[in-house]
Amino acid sequence: MKYFEKHPIITLSIFVALMLLPGLDKMQVSIMEARDFITGREMLTDGNWIFTTMNGEARYEKPPLPTWSSAISAGIFGKGNLFGWRFPQALMVMLAGVFVFFISRKLFDDKRQALYNGLLAVTSFYVVGIIIEAPWDIYTHALMLVSIFLFLKLFETDNAGWKYVAGAGLFMGLSFLSKGPISFYGLFLPLIIAYAIVYGKRFRRNKILPVLSILLIAMAIGGWWYLYVRLGDPHTFSKIANKETGNWGEYNVKPFYYYWNFFAQSGLWTIPAFIGLLYPYMKKRVSNLKAYQLTLFWTLFSVILLSLVPEKKARYLMPTLIPLALNTGFYIEYLIHEFKNMKDKREIWPVYIEFGIPAVIGIALPVAIVFIMKQDVTHHLVLYIVSSLVFLAIGINIIRFIVKKQIDKVFLLTVGLFGSLLLFGLPLLSSDLIGKPLHPISGLKTESDVKHIKVYCYDFIAPEMIWQYGDKISMVKKDSLHFNFPKEKQFGLLVNQLEHRDSVILYSRYQLQKITTYNLNYKLQTHKGQRLINDFYMATKK
Repeated sequence: MKYFEKHPIITLSIFVALMLLPGLDKMQVSIMEARDFITGREMLTDGNWIFTTMNGEARYEKPPLPTWSSAISAGIFGKGNLFGWRFPQALMVMLAGVFVFFISRKLFDDKRQALYNGLLAVTSFYVVGIIIEAPWDIYTHALMLVSIFLFLKLFETDNAGWKYVAGAGLFMGLSFLSKGPISFYGLFLPLIIAYAIVYGKRFRRNKILPVLSILLIAMAIGGWWYLYVRLGDPHTFSKIANKETGNWGEYNVKPFYYYWNFFAQSGLWTIPAFIGLLYPYMKKRVSNLKAYQLTLFWTLFSVILLSLVPEKKARYLMPTLIPLALNTGFYIEYLIHEFKNMKDKREIWPVYIEFGIPAVIGIALPVAIVFIMKQDVTHHLVLYIVSSLVFLAIGINIIRFIVKKQIDKVFLLTVGLFGSLLLFGLPLLSSDLIGKPLHPISGLKTESDVKHIKVYCYDFIAPEMIWQYGDKISMVKKDSLHFNFPKEKQFGLLVNQLEHRDSVILYSRYQLQKITTYNLNYKLQTHKGQRLINDFYMATKK
């Protein structure tokens, strides 16, 4: 344990690598990933690095830095290697954890607490989940954390500190080039407000020019792509921009209080995250009240600013989890030092619940895995035995150290359980076993190329289908008035759902022979979404 605390950067990096890399290619590609990867694939195959496309159509909804990273990585590892496409996202999680450590160290000057804060951040539910659900988000927030660290360094220098200005502006610009000003609004701006409230005297007039310079550098680096595409393809860019801005006020609109349970997005740390937010309880128990006030205000202002935006989704709260991890660290620090001396059951029982649940999970997992996988567990018997021993050892030792009231060991074991769940769980639930799609489409392109049959889709096709197919799929029906009927006398046609009017149009022109049905839903899914199901027809012109 002393080695880990002595080398926190190595500890954080190795932990994230062990947690994410072995199972990085085991999860099915999500809809947001599919969009990103299709765009990256067309960068590699068609050279569309600036005027980005998805399935051959312009896609300017997201800036290109994350997609560039994925495409370059895939170019190294191979276009068919899912590990390569996801590898940069894992590096961004690592970067986020490391700079949570650096920021914590700067604010608290406590290496162990800073390490624990980094571990809290990288084991928060959406910090890890976001790399699959929305890969752009981890880039924009991780890069902004670097900018925030350099920004804080700037305020410690007596001179202008132009090296910090250049660095902060560069990484803020790269954050903009990952997902626009999202992280500036949800992560950076709340920190500035909180910092002004808590450390107002540190704001000096001689810092006004450096701060303005940071913003100018950031806008130049983060805005050039938008300007270039706007000038190069103005009509398409304006159409997409208007649609995107309209979504903010019309799509997924939720009430202001929708994010009231934001602390639950930390997943494993829900209880300590909630208690850490209770200022009347915490103010007499923290070692550094000013720093605690900063992380508390930073967290709350992040939630408030995000709540002002009409469009709301759970994953949009991801930037809030970063200051929340720092804030939760104060409660963990308090438990480590004072749990042995606690007498009040109202303080003790939340700790037993918080760490008792992971202990029970660790002990129960070996049985649960068999129950879920049934006979499939025999395919990975060695992995199952090793993982079961690890889960049992962690669960039993959590209980043992709770009894001894050694919360530092309990905390690290709980972190270890989270990492072990991903390290062992993802390979166990891999696509070779229960994660296999019911009927993948991955072989269709090879089959159609051999038969010299071009494949089209009629109206709608999910991005996951296009990604797994391995190439662009032209669309027959553009909208209710415009059709792009193939010139070929015979072609393959993927159909998601066929309304009566469309059926009449198709059958009047073609003879349709149904060949098969492709289904990318998991076999364990209780609800099979129609979006991932396509009937495949052989169409012959009459």
